Amino acid sequence: MPIALRQFALQAVAVLFVLPAALLFPALDGPLFWGLVAAGSGMCAGLLAWLTGQPPWWRFIHGAFLPLAWAVNALRIPPDWFLLAFVVLMLVYRGAVTGRVPLYLSNAATATRLAILTGDREARHLVDLGAGIGSIVRRLAKARPAMAVTGIENAPLTWLVGGLLSRWRGTGNVDWRYGSLWDIDLGRFDVVYAFLSPEPMPALWEKVRAEMAPGSLLVSNSFPVPDVEPSSRIEVGDRRGTVLYCYAL
Repeated sequence: MPIALRQFALQAVAVLFVLPAALLFPALDGPLFWGLVAAGSGMCAGLLAWLTGQPPWWRFIHGAFLPLAWAVNALRIPPDWFLLAFVVLMLVYRGAVTGRVPLYLSNAATATRLAILTGDREARHLVDLGAGIGSIVRRLAKARPAMAVTGIENAPLTWLVGGLLSRWRGTGNVDWRYGSLWDIDLGRFDVVYAFLSPEPMPALWEKVRAEMAPGSLLVSNSFPVPDVEPSSRIEVGDRRGTVLYCYAL
């Protein structure tokens, strides 16, 4: 079952479990009734998420979804604001919807370790897949002026911000692109850097194996390729405990 349908089914089961029980109390009506149904459904959904082994963030989402939906409805917010919020979220988090890749920003410590790594390998061209606002691209371009650095991003607003920052603070060795990471040919890059999510890693590994030349390198921030042993692991040493998983082709 697709994950979206599975999560919806869990919410539906929670409501179907709580609603008949709530109907046994005819004295309850109006906002109080639906508020209790939402709260009960949220607790039930959170429990079901825990029983089915969902990750912690899904347990929180399931537990809070219906109570928050009821609370927001009670505020009587004009629908135009929801449309505006949806448009803004799509402009920023398009990757999370189309490819289950949320916006992760790489920090300066990670850029420093990448600069050392690419320098040791004498890399000539690096690409950042899902480059966000270009935090890695700009730092690497300055640290390694002899290396070409390409960033590709498919969320319109983050791509626009990254492009403006690259022109304002960047250098001449930056190639900032709009588009999908699945459409770019990886064969001309010495190093591919990705900070995505667990979901696309198997497909990315297949693309890397099919396109990248022998001697090139895939570096994945935080998310290893399932069932593939990395050539090396680099502990960045930052506060979040970042680990770079390196796969030599």
